[in-house]
Amino acid sequence: MRLLVTGAAGLLGRELLRVAPHDVVPAYHSQPVPGGVQLDVRRPEQVRDVIREVAPDGIIHTAYKQDDWATTATGAVNVALAAEEVRLVFVSTDAVFGSRGTPYRESEQPCPTTPYGAAKAAAETAVCALRPDAVIARTSLIIGSDGASVEERRVRRLAAGEPGTFYTANIRCPIHVTDLASALLELLLVDVAGVTHVAGPEPLSRHDLGRLIATRDGLDPDTLPSEPGALSDIRLDSRSTQSLLHTRLRAPSEFLSAR
Repeated sequence: MRLLVTGAAGLLGRELLRVAPHDVVPAYHSQPVPGGVQLDVRRPEQVRDVIREVAPDGIIHTAYKQDDWATTATGAVNVALAAEEVRLVFVSTDAVFGSRGTPYRESEQPCPTTPYGAAKAAAETAVCALRPDAVIARTSLIIGSDGASVEERRVRRLAAGEPGTFYTANIRCPIHVTDLASALLELLLVDVAGVTHVAGPEPLSRHDLGRLIATRDGLDPDTLPSEPGALSDIRLDSRSTQSLLHTRLRAPSEFLSAR
């Protein structure tokens, strides 16, 4: 299989390049990736040209920019339109939902409360309409193993005394980047379409997650500042999707156990 990965310079994109057992072509926007093609998903003509040139059998679309509707929403539309008969997996987010404290299933409709969540929800709606055979994979906080994720870098900064805090009332279902990449590659090949949930099975507050990361990295978790913050409890129920996968979506307490 020939695979095109958008957003290949990001944490998830890089992991897909590392673990994919396929002929993979990375597409990047501004940070070059070896062997890759430059792609601005906001430009429909360029999206069409790149897909025509690469001629992939499958596309995993990870590209987004949190504060840019055109990249996050319109970019997904451009990819869906240009992909035509190509197998498409679109990576979405738990931010399409609002806080409620009980898990969301795949069948539940988006109810975003942030601009980023609204952009991803709009992208989901468009991809479903344009490509009903596509897979939409909602995920949560992505954690790496080499300290490259946003949360891991933040732990190091705050443990070193930089200003900031971890919120105890901000709860998500973190997932390891390798588990997510492996699951997306499986979803590319299995007979499934529509919305899937690919997140960890263990809900954690940002503060508890930070403590696990600090402990793994040999830092003192008690140095991490915390406060309640505004309640933001968004949990994805991934059990239905997990039943389709060989990849086991691990809990943070497992993959962040001390080395």
